[in-house]
Amino acid sequence: MQLYPAIDMKNGQCVRLKQGLFDNVTVYSDTPADMAKLWAEKGASFLHLVDLDGALAGHPVNIQAVKKILETVSIPLELGGGIRTAESVKEILDIGVSRVIIGTKAVERPEFMRELIETFGPERIVLGVDAKDGLVAVEGWEKVSSLPAKDLCLMMKDFGVRHVVYTDISRDGMLTGPNVEATRMLTAETGLDVIASGGVSSMEDLEALNQAGICGAIIGKALYEGRINLEEAVGRFEA
Repeated sequence: MQLYPAIDMKNGQCVRLKQGLFDNVTVYSDTPADMAKLWAEKGASFLHLVDLDGALAGHPVNIQAVKKILETVSIPLELGGGIRTAESVKEILDIGVSRVIIGTKAVERPEFMRELIETFGPERIVLGVDAKDGLVAVEGWEKVSSLPAKDLCLMMKDFGVRHVVYTDISRDGMLTGPNVEATRMLTAETGLDVIASGGVSSMEDLEALNQAGICGAIIGKALYEGRINLEEAVGRFEA
């Protein structure tokens, strides 16, 4: 199981939100690149970056912080948050980011994903599914649509999507445990590589995801608050 330490960026800082609420912010570092270096030194083999300002603005905002991370570490990065044009995708991939996560635009104009995959390939484009009670949320989680997560994933599979980051908003930043069953069902029903995001709080949570056949897990607050030792987790789940 691939582990993805999360670096959420807001105003150029490394932060965590609770349940995606922008007025519920904890700042963990003024320098995201320093956090990236720390996780890389502890064995991270892939990093998950989120441009929180970009998610609200509808276009990438923290590109300078991303560039600094790319200068600091040599492991691959994936980036999401406000990426809604092919030009933005190209710009981000061109600076050295390995994978781009598309959320809102995939819901608003599904064909956009087909176009991106035809242009950049399925390994570089990731579908971001943020769900609340099984329904897809968009625009920085500010709006909940009437579209079930499974339906969106199946549509995207037809367009060539292979990778999905699935976030249960109600659990994000809450350390209440991931929604293992919903993530397992989405994996089983779609056959996609589903990466679990939201709520991972312990090694037991990672074990539950691993046992359920989930291919990846994003770890945020649990790392920052010392509930999960990254070196130990990498040795146990990536070896």
